[in-house]
Amino acid sequence: QVQLVESGGGLVQAGGSLRLSCAASGRTVNIYHLAWFRQAPGKERERVATISWKYAITTYVDSVKGRFTISRDTTRNMMYLQMNTLKPEDTAVYYCAARSDSMPPGKYDYWGQGTQVTVSS
Repeated sequence: QVQLVESGGGLVQAGGSLRLSCAASGRTVNIYHLAWFRQAPGKERERVATISWKYAITTYVDSVKGRFTISRDTTRNMMYLQMNTLKPEDTAVYYCAARSDSMPPGKYDYWGQGTQVTVSS
């Protein structure tokens, strides 16, 4: 099993920045791929960014390209999401997720509890 714990959420004004962290523990050797998701009230969960554990290959949803940066530190079993130029529409609960190599692409078997990000206009 892998445990994931997010931190770093909060309230920020539009145009500001936040850095989310995700700490992984347990059988981290099973981690193959990581992602940040978000879910706003009344909306479906959205995958925001992904990163491969070994090679740090990244992807982003179009709405955050150029503003968000996903990264990971394999020595510390950490993943990060640097969020710049935040907009009110970025307001959501942000979740980190991990996928083991036994899961099909796009499916994640480990999830954090979520951290709230609120961007005021």
